[in-house]
Amino acid sequence: MKEKNQNRQVLKYIISDYIAATLSWFSFFLFRKTVIAQPIVFSFKTDILCDIAFTKGVIIIPLFWLLLYYVAGEYHNIFRRSRLQELGRTIFITTLGVIIVFFVIILDDAIISYKNYYQSFFFLWGLHFVLTYFTRLYFTTTTIHQLQNQIIGFHTLIIGSNKKAIKLYNDLLRKPKSSGTQIVGFVTINGNSETELSNHIPHLGNLDNLIDIINNKNIEEVIIAIESSEREQIQQILVKTKATNALIKAIPDLLDILSGSVRMSSLFGVPLIELSHDLMPAWQENIKRVIDVIVSVIAVIVLSPVYIFLIIGVKTSSKGPVLYSQMRVGRYGKPFKIFKFRSMYIDSEFNGPALSSKNDPRITPFGKFMRKMRFDEFPQFYNVFIGDMSLVGPRPEREFYIEQIVKRAPHYLLLFKVRPGITSWGQVKFGYAENVDEMIERLNFDIIYLENMSLYVDIKIMIYTIKTVLEGSGK
Repeated sequence: MKEKNQNRQVLKYIISDYIAATLSWFSFFLFRKTVIAQPIVFSFKTDILCDIAFTKGVIIIPLFWLLLYYVAGEYHNIFRRSRLQELGRTIFITTLGVIIVFFVIILDDAIISYKNYYQSFFFLWGLHFVLTYFTRLYFTTTTIHQLQNQIIGFHTLIIGSNKKAIKLYNDLLRKPKSSGTQIVGFVTINGNSETELSNHIPHLGNLDNLIDIINNKNIEEVIIAIESSEREQIQQILVKTKATNALIKAIPDLLDILSGSVRMSSLFGVPLIELSHDLMPAWQENIKRVIDVIVSVIAVIVLSPVYIFLIIGVKTSSKGPVLYSQMRVGRYGKPFKIFKFRSMYIDSEFNGPALSSKNDPRITPFGKFMRKMRFDEFPQFYNVFIGDMSLVGPRPEREFYIEQIVKRAPHYLLLFKVRPGITSWGQVKFGYAENVDEMIERLNFDIIYLENMSLYVDIKIMIYTIKTVLEGSGK
């Protein structure tokens, strides 16, 4: 699915949700005025248009609903929903949102009988649900028809090129209705591109450049269709595919089917096992992003005096620019430019990339102070704001060192699954790495973080980081 199509679909949901929330609140406000309050004389102009509470509500309430939908993950994977899932999700979110609105706003209403509370609650719930769900039902139904008729689809890569891969390709072609799978090409395990499969779809490469293929071809689904003789490569395949944003599926064998691990995602689809899993629940991941944006903005404003002090310190300590930028590898293996306050003398790497050490002569005296206090990382709040980084996540490295690490620790690629961070569990427990050996040692802490990702863990890491900054105990 092209990103443009996804963005357009998300925009449709946002607009329809906003309109539904506005209309439901407008109608509910009329209901409160005409039924619950039971005025002797009702004036639309006086009681509605001139009511400050109505004006505030019609502005704030729809924004509240959009925020709730976003946090709940309603705008994530919108092309992969069934009508039944849409119904269940809409019921849940509507119930949650109306309960919040009820206790924050409606509970203060002047009522004649406690039955008025029930009337208000169920009127708002029913109205909001109907206006929201039936528009969503239309979008979902339209999307399903487009997927089944292959008007739109998910760019899919097959890993494998022998009997299982060929059978998979033929099975996909023979399906009565498409589930949205659009085969882009295949990669081989043994490097041999001359197979029967190459007569039907392009050969895109092998396992060595798998991540680049997935990123460059905008692959959304990867189907593993390897032979029993190729299973020694499964760990390498899983590590590399899980480092991307693609949905990972595999052809099940008889044992998988009998054990019940085959997940049916479509009545018309080929039975496949889904191997992907989210590291955090969608609502936690979205809250994490909201926190990133809010905290980065507040940090820049609150720390502006510190920024001025650091700018003066860097400028007077040595010649050169105040800020230092460098290309790092971020989420899903995509490069981005990281920003720091310059802590080294200019041209410190004229002999090539080199890691800093405890008594590194390239670091300026003021740079040593900044590194100890982690002040040199402050410009990265900008990276967090634009989405290249997060407040908490594994520290991003340069491609030069990643290539060395992966040769000895292939599971390093799993770190690509998340946004890199200003601080991390590895940074708190280990500090700056002075060589590749220490990078690999610090990797253990980052893998532990991936296995235990949660908002609670993030908050704990941020508290430890603040403690490190205040004590000046950074390595």
